[in-house]
Amino acid sequence: MTSEQFDEAQAIEILNAALASAPAGRRARIIEKFILAALGSIPWVGGFLSAAAALRSDEANARTNNIQTKWLEEHSEKIKALYAALNDVIARFDAFGERVNERLESEDYLNLVRKAFRTWDRSDTDEKRQAVRNLISNAAGTRVCSDDVVRLFIDWLTAYHEAHLAVVRYVYQNAGATRYDIWEGTYGTVPRDDFAEADLYRLLIRDLSTGGVLRQARDTDAHGRFLKRPRNRSRSAASPIMESAFEDSKPYVLTELGSQFVHYAMTEATLRISDGGDDLGDGESAD
Repeated sequence: MTSEQFDEAQAIEILNAALASAPAGRRARIIEKFILAALGSIPWVGGFLSAAAALRSDEANARTNNIQTKWLEEHSEKIKALYAALNDVIARFDAFGERVNERLESEDYLNLVRKAFRTWDRSDTDEKRQAVRNLISNAAGTRVCSDDVVRLFIDWLTAYHEAHLAVVRYVYQNAGATRYDIWEGTYGTVPRDDFAEADLYRLLIRDLSTGGVLRQARDTDAHGRFLKRPRNRSRSAASPIMESAFEDSKPYVLTELGSQFVHYAMTEATLRISDGGDDLGDGESAD
């Protein structure tokens, strides 16, 4: 195996670069704590550094172990991705300014960082890893909800598949869409109700509804209390056909908690801490 295929020294330098990239002074200590919290939450990082050190000290013997070498090669790519994620989040900290320093130093926030990067490491797609980066960045500079709710959002990113997130994104962008609208707008042609795709879709809607992310639209009174729907007093014979997975008369919206999840995990930046409270930042809508 050539050095072009795997360079363990370069991978270690990437970690050192992340620590060295912070500005001097208090901010450097803050960024260092953040980086160490993220690295310490990912179990294989320590093993990678130990194995890479062994490879340097006994290169000939280590390179004969093809499994170890392959493992190091794979994880060197993960190290590079981890460095890119850390760099991205740190750059967003700079956009928040000095006001977030106290937040970044707090153990409550560092615990969120540890939990979030464990989820980042387990994520299979760039989409979900991006959502983790968004969430941990926005949790540093926003006051939309408590850290307990942010932890719930991290759990959602662990539990929900990208197909769930696609439904959430569509409803966020098209409030009041029916199940038919959501499927057609996300996947295109609507299948038969007895196809596997319909079973999957029922599962997605059920998971998001019972999870408190999605609900059917309801009217409210002046105090925000949901109003009961009037009963249908028609005595016409009931239809023998069960409701379709792609039903097209009941509008769906995100719950308020679901909307907060979108703002934290599916936008680049949302509300920023300011002297006067929470100000709208330059956040982008979920895409």
